[in-house]
Amino acid sequence: MKSITITATIELYESIDKLPVDVIKLMNTAIEAREKAYAPYSKFNVGAAILLDNDEVISGSNQENASYPSGLCAERTAIYYAGAKYPKAVIKRIAISATSLNHAVTSPIPPCGACRQAIAEYEVKQNVPIEIYFMGERGEVAKSNSLGDLLPFAFDKSNL
Repeated sequence: MKSITITATIELYESIDKLPVDVIKLMNTAIEAREKAYAPYSKFNVGAAILLDNDEVISGSNQENASYPSGLCAERTAIYYAGAKYPKAVIKRIAISATSLNHAVTSPIPPCGACRQAIAEYEVKQNVPIEIYFMGERGEVAKSNSLGDLLPFAFDKSNL
């Protein structure tokens, strides 16, 4: 038997106002998108904003459906739209913000497993890391330099 050690580096910013100015703008777009979420079942609203290398910004929010799992998370809503509208563009960074109608969300909320897999697909496709910033409704903001830090054993086309 052999053991391996996996490490990930996640940077933590004290609050949104401690981020670089361009990231604050992207995160504010994610917060605006969060307000457009349709989440009558979970009451957990998520917004995502994606910056492409052509300087376009694509946003998305979670959209639930009474027929689970027919809804779609904010990150996948945005990433699939970006891929459909700008198929040759490279995703530079994603900003994600989440809030709950049931309780305060003050810790960073990372992408769910399905969203990590979708982001992994695009990171492999473009062969360029994607920065991921994520937060709750307020408080600390976490930054991952690559999806690989959040999903070190990603399943991708090399496995097929």
